Amino acid sequence: MTENSEHTEHAGPAALTVDELAARAGVTVRTIRFYSTRGLLPPPRIGPRRVGRYDHGHLARLALIEELQSQGMTLSAIERYLQRLPEETTAQDLAIHRALVASWMPDSADEVTREQLERRAGRPLADADIERLEAMNVLVRGADPAVFEVDAGLLPLGVRLLELPISQEAVVRSRQLMLDHARQLAGELSKLFREEVWDPYRSQQPDEEEVERMKTLSAHMQPLVVQALLTAFQRSLREELRGTFPEERAPRLGPR
Repeated sequence: MTENSEHTEHAGPAALTVDELAARAGVTVRTIRFYSTRGLLPPPRIGPRRVGRYDHGHLARLALIEELQSQGMTLSAIERYLQRLPEETTAQDLAIHRALVASWMPDSADEVTREQLERRAGRPLADADIERLEAMNVLVRGADPAVFEVDAGLLPLGVRLLELPISQEAVVRSRQLMLDHARQLAGELSKLFREEVWDPYRSQQPDEEEVERMKTLSAHMQPLVVQALLTAFQRSLREELRGTFPEERAPRLGPR
């Protein structure tokens, strides 16, 4: 039996064949092999029957590569980007890098059937699972009830949340809390930028070329602001977890 033909039923992210990795990532096996030959993907763990097995890290790295490519980076530039990452970079760290890259990309969604959605999720999805993913804004139903618009970046996170003992009500409330605070913070930061940077700049009566240059500069600040917010939030969350679990080791924020 070849590597391409062997499958494990409902394989977890720590035991994916190349076919399953391709299905989860929404790419072809040929693409994965090409990235591997370029050194963009680390080699898989060799399991029984000499079959390569891929894990969370491969899936997260593949998603980051695809995001960098959609940003317009060449394979050589992507290779240099990945080489600068620390050796101890985890799947969670890679997901954060992808989020930062995607933060200044136009919103996009993939249209998939139920079967394609389950292949990308790596598991069967009951109607209740679909409802939870919809509540998390991971997907929306299209005009055709058999077709879904899926946020490819959020899908892996949404599927992992399905496996946690968290009620849908708690997920919805958490999302609403984050949206509310994000809107408030975005408004306050925009006001600060307008009052401290933009208004004083316009008062100097710059020419139109300078105005356009300033607008471009402000747009380039977005990923920097997102990175700062992510860093601040992670540190704050760690502190809160230490306060919640003072007598024991605080839960980790992601897989290691």
